[in-house]
Amino acid sequence: MSFEWQRVIGCISGAISVGASAYGAHGLKPKKGEAFSKTFDTGARLQLLHSILLTAVPSISGGYRTRAATVSGAFLTVGMALFSGSCYAVGVTEDRKYGKAAPVGGLCLMAGWLSLGLIRK
Repeated sequence: MSFEWQRVIGCISGAISVGASAYGAHGLKPKKGEAFSKTFDTGARLQLLHSILLTAVPSISGGYRTRAATVSGAFLTVGMALFSGSCYAVGVTEDRKYGKAAPVGGLCLMAGWLSLGLIRK
């Protein structure tokens, strides 16, 4: 039995992003303005998009044990946690100081895409 961690984490992350989207649409009541809810929504949208990619990484890269799958999956997982997590924190607290990890998360997401395309098995 194989364990494709990218698929498992991608599916869990996808479910979290759907829940976050629902919370952002129905439960989040910004006090300081719409910019904070837009930040929250951006985190949810990008998390969902990258969750889908993460579940597909093993298929795209030739298997879950390939170097491309491992490296790309790691970058995507860390990127989603840092970027979307920062966006969620900023949206909920309405304090931009919690968004400091977002640029690093964004770079990790870009590295995930690039590594998937450039690393051969």
